[in-house]
Amino acid sequence: RSPRTKLASPSSGEKRHIRAQTMASSQMKNNPAWVAVRPFVIGGASACTATCCIQPLDMVKVRIQLMGEGTAGAVNSNPISVASMIIKEEGVGGLYKGLSAGILRQLTYGMSRLGIFQALSEKFKPEGKTAADLPFLTKLGCSICAGGLGALIGTPADAALVRMQADSTLPVSERRGYKNGLDAMFRMATEEGVAGFFSGAAPTILRGLAINIGMLTTYTSYKKAMAPYLGADTQTNRFFCGALSGWTAATASLPFDFIKTRLQKQKPDAKGLMPYAGVADCFAKTLASEGPLAFYKGYFTYCIRITPHIMLTWVFMDNVKAFLKKRDLM
Repeated sequence: RSPRTKLASPSSGEKRHIRAQTMASSQMKNNPAWVAVRPFVIGGASACTATCCIQPLDMVKVRIQLMGEGTAGAVNSNPISVASMIIKEEGVGGLYKGLSAGILRQLTYGMSRLGIFQALSEKFKPEGKTAADLPFLTKLGCSICAGGLGALIGTPADAALVRMQADSTLPVSERRGYKNGLDAMFRMATEEGVAGFFSGAAPTILRGLAINIGMLTTYTSYKKAMAPYLGADTQTNRFFCGALSGWTAATASLPFDFIKTRLQKQKPDAKGLMPYAGVADCFAKTLASEGPLAFYKGYFTYCIRITPHIMLTWVFMDNVKAFLKKRDLM
């Protein structure tokens, strides 16, 4: 019989190194600065990764919403057809137009709303329990606060994203020709002042409130309800409940997103007058010229765009948290 191989035990130097790593992780976990920024790091990283995955769907959604503006005529709302048209006219890169502004938006809006919501949830959760155990009214208050503040912070980048995506639909002489998201925001501020920089702030905040109430108040509740069937914290549960949360948010927020897109894309006419004076005016004119169903124009595409983004954001967030917990960093 061959002699058994004896496993080498860690040397004293290796043991000291392991202890040092453990102590460093423990110190980092409880570091006040890290504790304060951690929700924002997790939220920002998750939102940016999800945006990179779904940018083509967002591009198609915006194009469908801008078709037939001001008329009651038939609009091509087939996302596959619209995507094919974009690729044919602008190449595959056309589907990623505005990605820089999209990333910038998530580093402002996405990071702030998710970070604020996580921080508030941790503060108000019952002792010894998780965020899933928060009362609905507490979740609602946290989501309204996070959604409103995040939407206000992210309005400039959101307006830049919509304009970059809509630019190629305008006549050549009217195109703005922004180079990237930062260039768009800088020109909006210098050429149009505060009004241009915060173009569509009111509908953006309303959309932010609607989408965040639908998203942030539902995910942990859905996960808790589905735990007996899909497992308490499995990937299947994360994907399924993330999708349900996304669909809820999409259905609640589309009318606000529709008005926001119209307001942010508008340009003054020959007399210097804007087509819409504000949220109420845009709502009234659209209702009169295009009918009530116009506010749900592109519903399928919007759901296909919003649902995966929210689903992936939740999945990435849960996995980042699991990664940090495994390394004793939260």
